[in-house]
Amino acid sequence: MIALGLEGSANKLGVGVILHPPKGGPAQILANVRHTFISPPGEGFLPKDTAKHHRAWVVRLVRHALTEAGVTVDDVDCLCYTKGPGMGAPLQSVAVSARMLSLLWDKELVGVNHCVGHIEMGREITGAQNPVVLYVSGGNTQVIAYACQRYRIFGEALDIAVGNCLDRFARTLNISNDPAPGYNIEQLAKGGKHLLDLPYTVKGMDCSFSGILASIDVLAARLQQDPTGWKDEVTGQVMTRKDLCFSLQETVFAMLVEITERAMAHVGSSQVLIVGGVGCNERLQEMMGMMAKARGGSVYATDERFCIDNGIMIAHAGLLAYRTGLTTPLEHSTCTQRFRTDEVVVKWRA
Repeated sequence: MIALGLEGSANKLGVGVILHPPKGGPAQILANVRHTFISPPGEGFLPKDTAKHHRAWVVRLVRHALTEAGVTVDDVDCLCYTKGPGMGAPLQSVAVSARMLSLLWDKELVGVNHCVGHIEMGREITGAQNPVVLYVSGGNTQVIAYACQRYRIFGEALDIAVGNCLDRFARTLNISNDPAPGYNIEQLAKGGKHLLDLPYTVKGMDCSFSGILASIDVLAARLQQDPTGWKDEVTGQVMTRKDLCFSLQETVFAMLVEITERAMAHVGSSQVLIVGGVGCNERLQEMMGMMAKARGGSVYATDERFCIDNGIMIAHAGLLAYRTGLTTPLEHSTCTQRFRTDEVVVKWRA
Protein backbone atom coordinates (compact mmCIF):
# COMPACT_ATOMS: atom_id res chain seq x y z
CA MET A 1 0.00 0.00 0.00
CA ILE A 2 1.08 3.55 -0.75
CA ALA A 3 0.01 6.72 1.08
CA LEU A 4 0.64 10.39 0.44
CA GLY A 5 0.84 12.57 3.55
CA LEU A 6 0.38 16.33 3.98
CA GLU A 7 1.77 18.12 7.05
CA GLY A 8 1.37 21.84 7.73
CA SER A 9 0.51 22.39 11.39
CA ALA A 10 3.09 25.17 11.82
CA ASN A 11 5.60 26.93 9.56
CA LYS A 12 6.77 23.82 7.70
CA LEU A 13 4.82 22.36 4.80
CA GLY A 14 5.74 18.75 4.11
CA VAL A 15 4.61 16.14 1.60
CA GLY A 16 5.65 12.51 1.91
CA VAL A 17 5.01 9.30 0.00
CA ILE A 18 5.47 5.99 1.81
CA LEU A 19 5.12 2.33 0.85
CA HIS A 20 4.17 -0.46 3.24
CA PRO A 21 5.20 -3.78 1.65
CA PRO A 22 2.28 -6.23 1.25
CA LYS A 23 4.12 -9.01 3.08
CA GLY A 24 5.36 -6.85 5.94
CA GLY A 25 8.85 -5.57 6.56
CA PRO A 26 10.21 -2.03 6.96
CA ALA A 27 8.32 0.85 5.40
CA GLN A 28 9.91 2.33 2.30
CA ILE A 29 10.24 6.12 2.12
CA LEU A 30 9.63 7.05 -1.50
CA ALA A 31 9.63 10.85 -1.08
CA ASN A 32 9.92 13.32 1.78
CA VAL A 33 9.93 16.95 0.63
CA ARG A 34 9.45 20.08 2.70
CA HIS A 35 9.40 23.86 2.45
CA THR A 36 9.64 26.25 5.42
CA PHE A 37 8.12 29.67 5.92
CA ILE A 38 10.92 31.76 7.48
CA SER A 39 10.09 35.06 9.16
CA PRO A 40 12.59 37.91 9.67
CA PRO A 41 14.95 37.82 12.71
CA GLY A 42 13.25 38.94 15.90
CA GLU A 43 9.80 37.95 14.64
CA GLY A 44 7.65 34.86 14.92
CA PHE A 45 5.46 33.47 12.15
CA LEU A 46 1.87 34.69 12.01
CA PRO A 47 -0.87 32.15 11.23
CA LYS A 48 -2.23 34.11 8.25
CA ASP A 49 1.21 34.48 6.65
CA THR A 50 2.03 30.83 7.26
CA ALA A 51 -1.28 29.70 5.76
CA LYS A 52 -0.61 31.85 2.69
CA HIS A 53 2.78 30.18 2.32
CA HIS A 54 1.23 26.71 2.52
CA ARG A 55 -1.41 27.50 -0.10
CA ALA A 56 1.26 28.86 -2.43
CA TRP A 57 3.52 25.80 -2.13
CA VAL A 58 1.28 22.77 -1.66
CA VAL A 59 0.64 21.95 -5.33
CA ARG A 60 4.34 22.27 -6.21
CA LEU A 61 5.37 20.01 -3.34
CA VAL A 62 2.77 17.36 -4.17
CA ARG A 63 3.97 17.26 -7.77
CA HIS A 64 7.59 17.12 -6.61
CA ALA A 65 6.87 14.29 -4.18
CA LEU A 66 5.05 12.16 -6.76
CA THR A 67 7.87 12.69 -9.27
CA GLU A 68 10.57 11.88 -6.71
CA ALA A 69 8.66 8.78 -5.57
CA GLY A 70 8.23 7.56 -9.13
CA VAL A 71 4.53 6.87 -8.62
CA THR A 72 1.32 8.08 -10.23
CA VAL A 73 -1.97 9.11 -8.67
CA ASP A 74 -3.38 5.65 -9.50
CA ASP A 75 -0.71 4.03 -7.31
CA VAL A 76 -1.77 5.98 -4.21
CA ASP A 77 -4.20 4.15 -1.91
CA CYS A 78 -5.06 6.96 0.50
CA LEU A 79 -4.41 10.62 1.31
CA CYS A 80 -3.37 11.47 4.86
CA TYR A 81 -3.36 14.94 6.38
CA THR A 82 -2.65 16.53 9.76
CA LYS A 83 -5.94 16.94 11.60
CA GLY A 84 -4.27 18.61 14.60
CA PRO A 85 -2.97 19.87 16.91
CA GLY A 86 -1.36 22.99 15.51
CA MET A 87 -2.04 26.53 14.32
CA GLY A 88 -5.56 27.04 13.00
CA ALA A 89 -4.96 28.80 9.68
CA PRO A 90 -2.08 26.58 8.47
CA LEU A 91 -4.00 23.44 9.49
CA GLN A 92 -7.03 24.67 7.57
CA SER A 93 -4.96 25.27 4.44
CA VAL A 94 -3.67 21.69 4.52
CA ALA A 95 -7.11 20.20 5.27
CA VAL A 96 -8.64 22.07 2.31
CA SER A 97 -5.80 20.88 0.07
CA ALA A 98 -6.31 17.29 1.20
CA ARG A 99 -10.05 17.49 0.50
CA MET A 100 -9.38 18.98 -2.92
CA LEU A 101 -6.99 16.15 -3.84
CA SER A 102 -9.39 13.55 -2.42
CA LEU A 103 -12.20 14.79 -4.66
CA LEU A 104 -9.95 15.28 -7.65
CA TRP A 105 -8.30 11.85 -7.41
CA ASP A 106 -11.20 9.93 -5.81
CA LYS A 107 -9.07 8.76 -2.87
CA GLU A 108 -9.96 8.04 0.75
CA LEU A 109 -8.90 10.56 3.41
CA VAL A 110 -7.27 9.78 6.76
CA GLY A 111 -6.96 12.50 9.40
CA VAL A 112 -3.84 12.04 11.52
CA ASN A 113 -2.86 13.26 14.97
CA HIS A 114 0.38 15.20 14.55
CA CYS A 115 1.91 13.87 17.77
CA VAL A 116 1.12 10.24 16.93
CA GLY A 117 2.73 10.82 13.53
CA HIS A 118 5.97 11.83 15.23
CA ILE A 119 5.90 8.79 17.52
CA GLU A 120 5.16 6.21 14.83
CA MET A 121 7.77 7.62 12.46
CA GLY A 122 10.33 7.59 15.25
CA ARG A 123 9.54 3.98 16.09
CA GLU A 124 9.74 2.96 12.45
CA ILE A 125 13.09 4.68 11.77
CA THR A 126 14.87 3.73 15.00
CA GLY A 127 13.39 0.29 15.65
CA ALA A 128 12.51 1.20 19.25
CA GLN A 129 10.01 -1.38 20.49
CA ASN A 130 8.14 0.06 23.46
CA PRO A 131 10.00 3.16 24.65
CA VAL A 132 9.14 6.05 26.87
CA VAL A 133 8.68 8.88 24.36
CA LEU A 134 9.87 12.42 24.93
CA TYR A 135 7.99 14.57 22.45
CA VAL A 136 9.52 18.04 22.31
CA SER A 137 8.67 20.69 19.74
CA GLY A 138 7.61 24.31 19.33
CA GLY A 139 4.04 23.50 20.33
CA ASN A 140 4.29 20.41 22.54
CA THR A 141 6.28 18.99 25.43
CA GLN A 142 5.07 15.58 26.57
CA VAL A 143 6.42 12.42 28.22
CA ILE A 144 4.48 9.50 26.79
CA ALA A 145 4.27 5.73 27.15
CA TYR A 146 2.04 3.23 25.36
CA ALA A 147 -0.62 1.20 27.18
CA CYS A 148 -3.87 -0.44 26.08
CA GLN A 149 -4.06 1.05 22.57
CA ARG A 150 -3.38 4.62 23.72
CA TYR A 151 -0.28 6.77 23.94
CA ARG A 152 -0.65 7.84 27.57
CA ILE A 153 0.69 11.22 28.64
CA PHE A 154 2.56 10.87 31.94
CA GLY A 155 3.96 14.40 32.03
CA GLU A 156 3.81 17.61 30.03
CA ALA A 157 4.56 21.33 30.03
CA LEU A 158 2.13 23.25 32.20
CA ASP A 159 2.46 26.45 30.19
CA ILE A 160 4.58 26.93 27.05
CA ALA A 161 6.38 24.19 25.15
CA VAL A 162 10.16 23.91 25.40
CA GLY A 163 10.56 24.71 21.69
CA ASN A 164 8.42 27.82 22.11
CA CYS A 165 10.63 28.87 25.02
CA LEU A 166 13.76 28.55 22.87
CA ASP A 167 12.14 30.24 19.86
CA ARG A 168 10.95 33.20 21.91
CA PHE A 169 14.38 33.68 23.44
CA ALA A 170 15.87 33.64 19.96
CA ARG A 171 13.53 36.53 19.12
CA THR A 172 14.69 38.36 22.25
CA LEU A 173 18.31 38.10 21.05
CA ASN A 174 17.26 38.89 17.45
CA ILE A 175 18.73 35.57 16.29
CA SER A 176 18.01 34.48 12.71
CA ASN A 177 15.10 32.11 12.05
CA ASP A 178 17.05 30.50 9.19
CA PRO A 179 17.19 27.51 9.18
CA ALA A 180 15.50 27.49 12.62
CA PRO A 181 15.85 29.60 15.77
CA GLY A 182 16.38 26.56 18.01
CA TYR A 183 19.19 25.32 15.79
CA ASN A 184 20.91 28.69 15.92
CA ILE A 185 20.64 28.78 19.72
CA GLU A 186 22.22 25.32 19.78
CA GLN A 187 25.19 26.55 17.76
CA LEU A 188 25.67 29.60 20.00
CA ALA A 189 25.38 27.44 23.12
CA LYS A 190 28.35 25.34 21.98
CA GLY A 191 30.53 28.41 22.62
CA GLY A 192 29.11 29.09 26.09
CA LYS A 193 31.35 28.49 29.11
CA HIS A 194 29.51 29.89 32.13
CA LEU A 195 26.32 28.39 33.59
CA LEU A 196 23.92 30.93 35.07
CA ASP A 197 21.54 30.09 37.90
CA LEU A 198 18.07 30.06 36.30
CA PRO A 199 14.62 28.98 37.58
CA TYR A 200 14.17 25.20 37.48
CA THR A 201 10.53 24.15 37.66
CA VAL A 202 9.67 20.46 37.74
CA LYS A 203 6.52 19.16 39.41
CA GLY A 204 6.45 15.38 39.36
CA MET A 205 6.54 14.56 35.66
CA ASP A 206 5.29 18.00 34.61
CA CYS A 207 7.44 21.06 33.98
CA SER A 208 7.13 24.79 33.37
CA PHE A 209 9.17 27.03 31.06
CA SER A 210 7.55 30.48 31.32
CA GLY A 211 9.45 31.44 34.47
CA ILE A 212 12.86 30.57 33.08
CA LEU A 213 12.05 32.49 29.88
CA ALA A 214 11.02 35.59 31.83
CA SER A 215 14.18 35.36 33.94
CA ILE A 216 16.59 34.99 31.04
CA ASP A 217 14.81 37.75 29.09
CA VAL A 218 15.76 40.10 31.94
CA LEU A 219 19.39 38.99 31.67
CA ALA A 220 19.29 39.46 27.90
CA ALA A 221 18.04 43.01 28.39
CA ARG A 222 21.07 43.70 30.61
CA LEU A 223 23.32 42.27 27.93
CA GLN A 224 21.79 44.48 25.26
CA GLN A 225 22.61 47.53 27.38
CA ASP A 226 26.26 46.43 27.44
CA PRO A 227 27.02 44.21 24.40
CA THR A 228 30.58 43.54 25.62
CA GLY A 229 29.10 41.50 28.46
CA TRP A 230 28.28 41.95 32.13
CA LYS A 231 29.61 40.24 35.26
CA ASP A 232 27.58 37.62 37.07
CA GLU A 233 27.16 38.70 40.72
CA VAL A 234 27.80 35.16 41.99
CA THR A 235 30.83 34.07 39.95
CA GLY A 236 32.21 37.38 38.74
CA GLN A 237 32.45 35.93 35.22
CA VAL A 238 31.71 38.09 32.17
CA MET A 239 28.54 36.82 30.48
CA THR A 240 27.91 36.81 26.73
CA ARG A 241 25.11 35.83 24.34
CA LYS A 242 26.70 32.41 24.06
CA ASP A 243 26.60 31.97 27.83
CA LEU A 244 22.91 32.89 27.92
CA CYS A 245 22.08 30.33 25.21
CA PHE A 246 24.23 27.72 26.96
CA SER A 247 22.59 28.34 30.35
CA LEU A 248 19.05 28.25 28.98
CA GLN A 249 19.67 25.09 26.99
CA GLU A 250 21.41 23.23 29.84
CA THR A 251 18.68 24.10 32.33
CA VAL A 252 15.63 23.23 30.23
CA PHE A 253 17.23 20.02 28.97
CA ALA A 254 18.08 18.97 32.53
CA MET A 255 14.38 19.38 33.36
CA LEU A 256 13.41 17.21 30.40
CA VAL A 257 15.91 14.51 31.36
CA GLU A 258 14.56 14.46 34.92
CA ILE A 259 10.91 14.00 33.98
CA THR A 260 11.83 11.37 31.37
CA GLU A 261 13.85 9.38 33.89
CA ARG A 262 10.96 9.53 36.34
CA ALA A 263 8.62 8.17 33.65
CA MET A 264 11.08 5.38 32.79
CA ALA A 265 11.16 4.32 36.45
CA HIS A 266 7.38 4.49 36.67
CA VAL A 267 6.66 2.24 33.67
CA GLY A 268 9.77 0.07 33.97
CA SER A 269 11.18 0.93 30.55
CA SER A 270 14.85 0.98 29.51
CA GLN A 271 14.30 2.77 26.19
CA VAL A 272 13.82 6.46 25.42
CA LEU A 273 12.67 7.74 22.04
CA ILE A 274 13.08 11.48 21.40
CA VAL A 275 10.80 12.94 18.73
CA GLY A 276 9.78 16.42 17.60
CA GLY A 277 11.79 19.33 16.27
CA VAL A 278 13.76 19.93 19.49
CA GLY A 279 14.73 16.25 19.39
CA CYS A 280 17.29 17.16 16.70
CA ASN A 281 19.37 18.94 19.32
CA GLU A 282 22.59 16.99 19.81
CA ARG A 283 23.09 18.26 23.36
CA LEU A 284 19.65 17.01 24.41
CA GLN A 285 20.45 13.63 22.88
CA GLU A 286 23.81 13.58 24.70
CA MET A 287 22.29 14.43 28.09
CA MET A 288 19.52 11.89 27.64
CA GLY A 289 22.09 9.29 26.63
CA MET A 290 24.08 9.84 29.81
CA MET A 291 20.96 9.30 31.93
CA ALA A 292 19.87 6.21 29.99
CA LYS A 293 23.36 4.69 30.14
CA ALA A 294 23.41 5.11 33.92
CA ARG A 295 20.16 3.14 34.05
CA GLY A 296 21.41 0.44 31.68
CA GLY A 297 19.12 1.70 28.94
CA SER A 298 19.38 3.27 25.50
CA VAL A 299 18.27 6.38 23.61
CA TYR A 300 16.73 6.43 20.15
CA ALA A 301 16.54 9.58 18.04
CA THR A 302 16.40 10.60 14.38
CA ASP A 303 17.96 13.38 12.34
CA GLU A 304 16.28 16.51 11.00
CA ARG A 305 14.61 14.65 8.12
CA PHE A 306 12.23 13.00 10.58
CA CYS A 307 12.47 15.04 13.82
CA ILE A 308 11.34 18.27 12.20
CA ASP A 309 7.71 18.31 10.99
CA ASN A 310 7.42 16.35 7.75
CA GLY A 311 4.86 14.78 5.46
CA ILE A 312 6.27 11.26 5.63
CA MET A 313 5.32 10.84 9.29
CA ILE A 314 1.72 11.75 8.47
CA ALA A 315 1.70 9.33 5.55
CA HIS A 316 3.12 6.55 7.74
CA ALA A 317 0.75 6.99 10.70
CA GLY A 318 -2.19 7.47 8.35
CA LEU A 319 -1.40 4.31 6.43
CA LEU A 320 -1.11 2.34 9.68
CA ALA A 321 -4.63 3.52 10.56
CA TYR A 322 -5.94 2.96 7.02
CA ARG A 323 -4.80 -0.67 7.10
CA THR A 324 -7.05 -1.22 10.14
CA GLY A 325 -10.03 0.14 8.19
CA LEU A 326 -9.99 3.68 9.55
CA THR A 327 -10.86 6.49 7.12
CA THR A 328 -12.12 10.06 7.50
CA PRO A 329 -15.34 10.83 5.59
CA LEU A 330 -15.22 14.05 3.59
CA GLU A 331 -17.84 15.72 5.79
CA HIS A 332 -15.68 15.00 8.86
CA SER A 333 -12.35 16.01 7.33
CA THR A 334 -11.95 18.98 9.61
CA CYS A 335 -8.96 20.20 11.61
CA THR A 336 -8.57 21.21 15.23
CA GLN A 337 -5.98 23.16 17.16
CA ARG A 338 -6.51 20.94 20.21
CA PHE A 339 -6.10 17.22 19.63
CA ARG A 340 -4.37 15.42 22.46
CA THR A 341 -2.09 12.46 21.88
CA ASP A 342 -4.10 10.22 24.22
CA GLU A 343 -7.36 10.82 22.33
CA VAL A 344 -6.28 8.51 19.50
CA VAL A 345 -7.18 4.81 19.62
CA VAL A 346 -4.06 3.05 18.34
CA LYS A 347 -5.70 0.04 16.69
CA TRP A 348 -2.57 -1.04 14.85
CA ARG A 349 -0.74 -1.94 18.10
CA ALA A 350 -1.59 -4.79 20.42
